[in-house]
Amino acid sequence: MKIESKLFLLMAPFFLLVGVVYGYLVEWMEPVGFLALFLTAGMSLMVGYYLAFTARRIGMRPEDRLDAEIHEGSGEQGFFSPWSWWPLVLATACAAGFLGLAVGWWVFYIGAGLAVIALIGWVFEYSRGSHAH
Repeated sequence: MKIESKLFLLMAPFFLLVGVVYGYLVEWMEPVGFLALFLTAGMSLMVGYYLAFTARRIGMRPEDRLDAEIHEGSGEQGFFSPWSWWPLVLATACAAGFLGLAVGWWVFYIGAGLAVIALIGWVFEYSRGSHAH
C-alpha cells in the first residue's frame, strides 16, 4: 500500500496549489471552486494517511516488493456476500436520496429511511436466517 499512500499524499499539495492559483485567478470572489479544491486536498490527505497507517500495520504486500511472484498474491482477498440483495437496496435508497435533493425533500426522507433499513439489513445479514454464523 505504500505506492497508493504516496500517490494520495502527493496529490494533496497539487490540489492545494491549484486551489490557490484558482482562487487568485478569480480574485477569491467565486468561493465554490477554490473551496472544492481545498476540500479535495484535505480528502486526499485523509485517504493517504489512512493508507500509510494501514501499510505500516499489515506490512509489505506482494505488490510492494520488486522480487514478488504472481502466485504470492493469490488466495482469499476478502469475504463478499454472493447472494446479498442489500447493496442493491442501498443503491436504490441513495439514488432516491439524491433525487430528493433535486425534486423535493419528501423523496429525500423516503430515501433516507430506506437507507437505514438497507444498512441494518446488510450489517445483520449473517446474524439471522439461513446464513447465520
